[in-house]
Amino acid sequence: MSDFTSPISGTPVQSTAEFYRPMPVYVAQQRRRHYWLHILLFLITIFTTLVVGARMESNFVRNQSVFSLADDTLPFFPIRWILANPSRLLMGVPFSATLMLILLAHEMGHYLCAEYYGVYATLPFFIPAPTLIGTLGAFIRIRSPIRSRAALFDIGIAGPIAGFVVALGVLLLAMPHSRLVASVPDSDIQLGFPLIFRLAWMIHPLANLPAGIALQRLYFHPAVIAAWVGMFATALNLLPGGQLDGGHIVFSITPRLHAWISRLTIIGLIPLAFYCWAGWIVWAILLRISGMRHPMVSEWTGIGPRRRWLALVAVVMLIVTFTAAPFAHSSLLDVIRDIRGR
Repeated sequence: MSDFTSPISGTPVQSTAEFYRPMPVYVAQQRRRHYWLHILLFLITIFTTLVVGARMESNFVRNQSVFSLADDTLPFFPIRWILANPSRLLMGVPFSATLMLILLAHEMGHYLCAEYYGVYATLPFFIPAPTLIGTLGAFIRIRSPIRSRAALFDIGIAGPIAGFVVALGVLLLAMPHSRLVASVPDSDIQLGFPLIFRLAWMIHPLANLPAGIALQRLYFHPAVIAAWVGMFATALNLLPGGQLDGGHIVFSITPRLHAWISRLTIIGLIPLAFYCWAGWIVWAILLRISGMRHPMVSEWTGIGPRRRWLALVAVVMLIVTFTAAPFAHSSLLDVIRDIRGR
């Protein structure tokens, strides 16, 4: 995601004389980039993803799910295990490198496109955190006006395309290294897979295994999990609402319908939270907070037919990367039943 600011509104012309009167031009001085903060967050995020990746690799080599919750597995963020033998961090390189590459590609897509249009943007801010994947993602901030809908469209869509292409390459290269298991323990965290995973499995199945095997019967290599995270992040960012990348694309196409489409997206997420994944309610709240507004961009000059076709590409990317239930048995109904059961 990226934070956009509004262009400076002009002063209405009162007369022909005022129209031809020389007007002062103010040039906003670019803020200094604090490279040290970006580098520090980037390095810390590499460390946290290495820790999580080492745990995933440890489980994988023992023929266990990377998110296994068995009694003999490590905690989700095994910092003590790492500190006892720092060389174990090398086990986390496959996951960490691929995940950081996917996230970096997404954010640099935004950044480089903003630079092309002369829009001042920060470098990516990575967010390290002791989560299942070692991070909360990354973002950039746009700190100068965007002067045209075409520029807004290009900046908004560049990130998802770049991240998707890298994630797809990782998926195709890493999937053959996954393994077949007899059954997945009910206690393990089970992922839901988007359409792009099923298509990749049909095109590129494991050697000596039939293509019809359910994805839930595979122990995926940690790099495949990184690709899954990249696809999930692409789908989240392409949701058509608010100030997500999908919201910027919608606003660049039809500014007047942006608020209504944001409302429809929020309404659609509520039943998904109830029946599929409770996390959708969080995204619905976030879109409700920011979804009814959008920094103004000049409505003059539309985006043209070529960009409208590219918008269809974004719709296809959303369809093939979207997962209604990214985590099995995690809907609000399941949460309520668990609470009542306890």
